[in-house]
Amino acid sequence: MGLWELFVIALGLSMDAFAVSICKGLSVRRCGVRHMLICGLYFGAFQAAMPLLGYLLGSRFEALVTSVAPFIAFALLVFIGANMIRESREKDDEEMSDDFSPRAMIPLAVATSIDALAVGVSFAFLRVAIVPAVLFIGLTTFVCCVAGVKVGSLFGDRYKSRAEFFGGVVLIVMGLKILLDHLMG
Repeated sequence: MGLWELFVIALGLSMDAFAVSICKGLSVRRCGVRHMLICGLYFGAFQAAMPLLGYLLGSRFEALVTSVAPFIAFALLVFIGANMIRESREKDDEEMSDDFSPRAMIPLAVATSIDALAVGVSFAFLRVAIVPAVLFIGLTTFVCCVAGVKVGSLFGDRYKSRAEFFGGVVLIVMGLKILLDHLMG
């Protein structure tokens, strides 16, 4: 998997966290660097840790599924992407808390990074170099979330559903690319 493909996957995975970061930006009266860094660090760290965990789990079962690995990666990415698109279409009227404490941020970080766990499993099957991949995913998510808090504080929640929709489309396209590369190669 090349750097471009990894960047596209990282961007797609970060869209849930970006959308939540927009909401967190909406929730504060005055958006400060502290708010942006807290979101970036929590979401970036969890987006990096989950694919690593998925990779370790997937590596345990690699020998059993090597021949079907591209199909599994395709199915996981399409499922995650379709779920993100579905969520982007739902009207979400929940009120976002202005609490940036660990008690508030950890559940959000876990919830937005579950998709990355499944991507990590597919990375194991595709034999992706996991350390650079998770660092790249974490850094990409960090940057997106820092920007998301600022965007939320400036523009409101107009972009939340678009970000989730875009992330879902990106993951489906990457799943199709993995499948087509396998079938054509």
